[in-house]
Amino acid sequence: MKTLIVVAHPNLNDSKVNASWLKELTKYPEEFYVHNLYDAEEQGEFNILEEQKLVEKYDKLILQFPIYWFNCSPLMKKWLDEVFLAGWAYGDNNRMKNRVVGLIITAGIKENSYERFGKYKYTLQEILLPFQVTFNYMEANYKGFYAFYGAEHESTDSRIKNSLPEMLKFIRKI
Repeated sequence: MKTLIVVAHPNLNDSKVNASWLKELTKYPEEFYVHNLYDAEEQGEFNILEEQKLVEKYDKLILQFPIYWFNCSPLMKKWLDEVFLAGWAYGDNNRMKNRVVGLIITAGIKENSYERFGKYKYTLQEILLPFQVTFNYMEANYKGFYAFYGAEHESTDSRIKNSLPEMLKFIRKI
């Protein structure tokens, strides 16, 4: 079964890394379905039932976003809040139970800034802990994340090109 990739990047046209990842993912339509939240949102609203039906069609769900104020982008957060409801994502009639979930993210700064003694004092894994807790609460099968660090100042063509097979490998192995 194909993997659903849900993307929320507030400025995708200016994002070298995320745009390259999406371009790569669309080369494999038999494996991946890309769902851009900026295309799905109509007049500030999601069609919640349609979004839930879309998630239900796939065994694997990947959320793709840039780190935005040490969290996901605002539209991704809105989507999570509105789509992952009680009685659908958890509790009775749990549709997220055992669904494989992972994250592919870009971080604007270097990896060593995300260390205990780095600039931010926390690892990216620690910053992303709310996602793990959320998916554990839903009884989903959270598989962690793949990150591209230094997207703001170190996203050279060669680094981006080298990230493509690593990103694909992460998604395919989960």
